[in-house]
Amino acid sequence: MGGAGDPGLTHVAETTSPDSSEHEHNPSGRTFFGQPGPLANLFSVEMWERFSFYGMQGILLIYMYFQTTDGGLGIDEGVATGIVGAYGGMVYVFCILGGWVADRLLGSERTMFYSAVLIMCGHIALALVPAIPGLVLGLVLVAVGSGGLKANVANLVGHLYSREDPRRDAGFSLFYMGVNIGGLFGPLLTGWVQQTWGFHLGFGLAAIGMAVGLTQYWVRRKDLPDDVHAVPDPLPRSQYPRWVLMAVAGLVVIGVLLGTGVVNAANLADVVVILAAVAAVGIFAFLLVSSKVQGVERSRVIAFIPLFIGSSAFFALFQQQFTVITLYSDTRLDRNLFGWEMPIPWVQSINPVFIILFAPVFAWLWTRMGKRQPNTPVKFAIGIALMGAAFLLFLPMVSTAAVPVLWIALILFAATMGELLVSPVGLSLSTKLAPVNYPVLMVALYNLSVALGTALAGSLAGFYTAENEGAYFGVLGAVTIAIGVVMLIVSKPVHRAMRGVD
Repeated sequence: MGGAGDPGLTHVAETTSPDSSEHEHNPSGRTFFGQPGPLANLFSVEMWERFSFYGMQGILLIYMYFQTTDGGLGIDEGVATGIVGAYGGMVYVFCILGGWVADRLLGSERTMFYSAVLIMCGHIALALVPAIPGLVLGLVLVAVGSGGLKANVANLVGHLYSREDPRRDAGFSLFYMGVNIGGLFGPLLTGWVQQTWGFHLGFGLAAIGMAVGLTQYWVRRKDLPDDVHAVPDPLPRSQYPRWVLMAVAGLVVIGVLLGTGVVNAANLADVVVILAAVAAVGIFAFLLVSSKVQGVERSRVIAFIPLFIGSSAFFALFQQQFTVITLYSDTRLDRNLFGWEMPIPWVQSINPVFIILFAPVFAWLWTRMGKRQPNTPVKFAIGIALMGAAFLLFLPMVSTAAVPVLWIALILFAATMGELLVSPVGLSLSTKLAPVNYPVLMVALYNLSVALGTALAGSLAGFYTAENEGAYFGVLGAVTIAIGVVMLIVSKPVHRAMRGVD
């Protein structure tokens, strides 16, 4: 998923000593499918976190726009889709904060654990605190917590292996399988519970899932390597007051903007789009003018600019599975299966099924092709074009009163094929193109491309109605295919500018 397939990680650390012993990385001595034993712990906590995250997100939009008589909040559909997009975008913005806290204050392990606690508290707030206050409190806690967890959990996985350990790639593949298992079953179970017993029990199930993951993690927490508790670049205590004042000032500014109505529910997604875009421009400008970035490194930063734009365009459409496609599933899809109505959120489990089935196929294909496989800019171009083509597949059904479930599965299949060409390589590429002195900033740029695209998915959704769906899907699909074609045209100079990176 735009997250189920890609955890949105801030950085994946490698151990610093090539001759580190197995005991240093796996103190317990246990194994998990031939991998270091602690991988089972991290696999489980990430699986349950994705279960709770996507389970909650599966019912979030309909909770907001369903009428109060149906258990919802009665929020306008356009406003609701904007909130979902803004919330999704802020998760990736908070990844940057989570990485900073881990690097300067707490270390990856404690940051990840406390972030998971915040996620659980957010789901509890959605389940128990009524109406708008519960929605606001829940989404803020889940967004901050998810950003912190995404920023650090794969860093912990990286610490289980020495640099030369041949099991490393297989271990990450196993870890990502946990991501998609959670993404598959979360919407299935919370959607069924919501349809049967109501929204708050659905949110409660997400909280229970996170609690199970946390409990299991706490029991085996001591098996992790000692170095995961270290703070790589501790913030000097003399600088604490300055950072506290900056944080307080930031909260005051946010409070004023919200209190005066400058930022409100209706324009929240647009604000996140602007925030992500301005932050990205600022980071690109900083990297390009820095005296520590010259020659080959500057060329690689420039090469990442079109890839950043392409990634943003891809996720602007892909993340609409949580906005427009959820609305479409509610109002346009024939969900009647042999006399039983399929829950709306179940549509969101189609994508992780395809990921689980086809990710190994793509891995085998790239391995088989070796150096003959397309380079990264070409993969990006094809993936973006496939995402646009997925939107064009809506057009044949414009005049159909009740769209078959198999048709939306075909659309999501095309989108997933695009995802497998863009998402798995995007984060990896940002680490390869990163200047030696600024590795985290380049990964922050990748996260900002996902944040920008996700927020755009909320902003664009405000233009969708059942009456204009032909124009909506047609225009967005055609524009995105055009972006893919442009990416293909410039792929050779972009690849040259990457200076040996594939």
